[in-house]
Amino acid sequence: MPGARSAADCAVIVSQPPYALAATPFRFPALASLAGRAALGGDREVALATYLAARLAHDALPDRGLSQPIRAERAVGAKSWLATLSLPAPIRTALARLVEASGDDARGVAPAVRAVIAAASSRLDPASRLELNRLVEMLERPAASS
Repeated sequence: MPGARSAADCAVIVSQPPYALAATPFRFPALASLAGRAALGGDREVALATYLAARLAHDALPDRGLSQPIRAERAVGAKSWLATLSLPAPIRTALARLVEASGDDARGVAPAVRAVIAAASSRLDPASRLELNRLVEMLERPAASS
């Protein structure tokens, strides 16, 4: 039909106001969402502890620009916080090793993330496990190219 318009012809492009801030990317949204949905207690503590450890592991990437002394200091603080949580022993051990690895030599971080995935797998949803597996891939990428 001449003159007929489709929905694509009528699309309106809306831009942000000039004073709006750009959206901030959020690391590990699935883990954060899992922690927010979990009931108070064990499952939430596992999700929060895993989220913290994943952030520390992510910061061990060379492009993050954090020096080893700064990562080590953050790891000490994180270990103190982990000690306050009620976590199952295998998960606590895996998370503690990941936190330690994040403050030490970055080459040990990927295997430590894999150990956390294995230990906490039953407490993590598929999206959270996928985020952690992607983190492992990111951590292993620099090692493969060197």
